[in-house]
Amino acid sequence: MAKTLIAYFSRADENYFAGAVRYVKVGNTEVVCNLINGMIDADVFKIEMKTPYSPVYMTCIEEAKKDLREKARPELISYPDSIDGYETIILAYPNYWGTIPMAVATFLENYDFTGKTILPLCTNEGSGMGGSERTIKQCAPGADVKKGLPVTGSDAANAGASVKRWLSANGLL
Repeated sequence: MAKTLIAYFSRADENYFAGAVRYVKVGNTEVVCNLINGMIDADVFKIEMKTPYSPVYMTCIEEAKKDLREKARPELISYPDSIDGYETIILAYPNYWGTIPMAVATFLENYDFTGKTILPLCTNEGSGMGGSERTIKQCAPGADVKKGLPVTGSDAANAGASVKRWLSANGLL
């Protein structure tokens, strides 16, 4: 069976949950990736910024908005040595201002995804996938970007059934 990589960006600390801000030790996107990792055989890579966003939610969203406006490419702590051995990449991230966090763009632009399948998964609190699938196609030319799975972040721990259906529909189960 072809190898799969789960590459994800997730943020703990203060997060927005259905109208309120609360502190979490594990970010919503990471919660969903842990569910996926329990269902399929895959390698996992966490996309982490060298200079992370503020743990304070309101400050974080302003930092993310500034990065988006400036088309920033934040430096990452590390990168996989290669993605050559992977046929499918599950790319998971929170919806930041209607698209991917700029750290995810940094990750994507570091590799050649030609001939690879990208399965986007986006945690959000009501904004769905936004324009993230289009942005991924721009950052990873040559990739076959499939229809993504939007997951309500505040319900991430209960997303198992929808994740299972999505993985199955994409031939991973």
